[in-house]
Order: sequence, then C-alpha cells, then structure tokens
Amino acid sequence: MKKILILCAVVLLVGTVLVWRAVATPSRFGKFTGAPKAEVAALIETPKAYVGKTVLIEGTVTEQCQAMGCYFSFHSGQQSLKVDLQDVAMTAPMREGRPARVEGQVVPRTDGYQFFASAVEFR
Repeated sequence: MKKILILCAVVLLVGTVLVWRAVATPSRFGKFTGAPKAEVAALIETPKAYVGKTVLIEGTVTEQCQAMGCYFSFHSGQQSLKVDLQDVAMTAPMREGRPARVEGQVVPRTDGYQFFASAVEFR
C-alpha cells in the first residue's frame, strides 16, 4: 500500500511539473548574440555613438504598453529610453516593475532615439 501511495505521489508531482512547464508564460524572446553590455544612461546621453551597434542593456521595466506589452521604458534618473519589442515579442507578458535585459540597437526617430530589441529576457 505504501508503495502505491509513493508511486501516486511521484506521478502526481511529475505531472504537475509537466503541466506547469507547458502553460508557463515564456520569459525569453528572440535570440541573444552575446553583444557587449552598455549602460542605459550612456545610450540616453550619447545615442549617436550607439546607432547601428548591437548592445545589451539591463534595467527595470517601466511604462509598459498596457494593451499588448509591445514596448516599455528603462529609466536613468529623470530620463527614459523607450524599448520597442515589436520585432521579437509583439505580445510580451506584463512585467512592469521587474528587471529585464534586452539586446538590440538604437534607432533615430523624429523626436529622438528609441531602442529596437532583437532579444529580451524578463526576470
């Protein structure tokens, strides 16, 4: 009888883990290439130096798109850098207030600069 109960418990535990992994929200989108790390403050202060270069940045997700999660911002002091996820995770999970690392490039816009992601990992 004990063996049957132990076997049932093991089967239940394994089944639970498999179901959880199948329905868990993915936290990584795109493919990281090992780009060099840059500071968000440096990208905000001297964006022209980073145009066309793939870099890795890390920060806390703020001001995430509430409709689909397709963009968010990283802050440095009072300034922010908009991170566009359109190419890798148009419907990203809501992770506002949590850390993330993003690989991509700075791209000029009519009203400044924006960071286009090629890979993102939410923690």
